[in-house]
Amino acid sequence: MRRALVTGGSGALGAAICRRLAADGCHVYVHAHSNPSQAQRLVGEIAAAGGSAAAATFDVTDPDQARAALEGMLADGPIQIVVNNAGIHDDAVMPGMRRAQWTRVIDVSLNGFFNVTQPLLLPMIHSRWGRIVNVSSAAALYGNRGQTNYAAAKAGLHGATKSLALELASRGITVNVVAPGIIASPMADRVFSKQMIDALVPMKRAGRPEEVADLVGFLSSERAGYISGQIISINGAMV
Repeated sequence: MRRALVTGGSGALGAAICRRLAADGCHVYVHAHSNPSQAQRLVGEIAAAGGSAAAATFDVTDPDQARAALEGMLADGPIQIVVNNAGIHDDAVMPGMRRAQWTRVIDVSLNGFFNVTQPLLLPMIHSRWGRIVNVSSAAALYGNRGQTNYAAAKAGLHGATKSLALELASRGITVNVVAPGIIASPMADRVFSKQMIDALVPMKRAGRPEEVADLVGFLSSERAGYISGQIISINGAMV
């Protein structure tokens, strides 16, 4: 049984990804930081459906805390599927943005990617198989008012993905980005009205978390072994 870690696994999108990977036969570590009880509930749901999962609670921005948690997981063998889904919004137009808003958003999405992924790489390399999927955003591709910090953080993942894909290509490890557009969630529902979605999305609807999860599941599978270094949008034809 392959073992997978999904950061930000307690949120709407992360939970859908956890369910998909568990349904595909993985043992899934459901990561949370601010909402560990939700991660535990999801673990129970996955177990009730016949899957295998465990909760993992740590701050991805704290390298020592992350490494300690990851070393505990690695004691049972390599983590071969890593989905870097953790991310936060703290929106403001750039002229009014506080330094703390800039730093915190980049710290979670970009430094968190390093803090989680780097300690897992050597065990993954030794296993000669791995899948790394970094969850980005349409904002990193097209920009979005009030999200200079978020777009910068996620765009940084794109460059890191392409470079890491080159480093790991000969080791049987793929590295890709999934860049969702507007995906239905409690947060998105508060921000995007039906009228806004109709204006922005040619398909005239928000995507479903399960649709993103299916793409992540495919990229995490044997079938996607020749896809690496790619940024794949899932956005209802917003381009």
